[in-house]
Amino acid sequence: QGLNLYRLLALYLKPVLPALAARSEAWLDAGELAWTAAPEPLLDRAVRPFAPLLTRIDPKQVKAMTEEARAGAEPAADAGAAAPPVSYEDFAKLDLRVARVARAETVEGADRLLRLELDLGAARRQVLAGIRGAYAPEELQDRLVIVVANLEPKKMRFGTSEGMILAAGDDGERVALLTVDAGAAPGQRVR
Repeated sequence: QGLNLYRLLALYLKPVLPALAARSEAWLDAGELAWTAAPEPLLDRAVRPFAPLLTRIDPKQVKAMTEEARAGAEPAADAGAAAPPVSYEDFAKLDLRVARVARAETVEGADRLLRLELDLGAARRQVLAGIRGAYAPEELQDRLVIVVANLEPKKMRFGTSEGMILAAGDDGERVALLTVDAGAAPGQRVR
């Protein structure tokens, strides 16, 4: 009676857990399980020595797999996770500057991009920013932002971006530009 129960259980699981069903078929020595044979009792069959069909999940292995997955993911995927530490020397290589948005416009053919002309005091830069879902161009006019001024220019489909403005958020419509208090001037270095 118990073997028939195992056979029925294996039949029900076969569509979703085919490997488990195959191990059950081998253990029961019943051949390939089919619905047409389900009502027939398993008589005159030798049952092979028991071997566990499933093993218990070790919480330590789950934790190790989770940590490994997080290590391979981009930091933005988990807002609570901190990126690996960097040295002060590496951080000091970034040239963060205050910039004034001299002009902002949509980029034709791009759903997320705005083309910003930034005034850095002694120079002007074009930056393509993926903030269109959060800001209309007119909202940005004359706004002070923070830009990574020494980022290598990046040729994109819609032009060249000569820096990156700093923003917090999830790359969607929930984006907030990092700004500075009154008194900061375009071109000043962020320290």
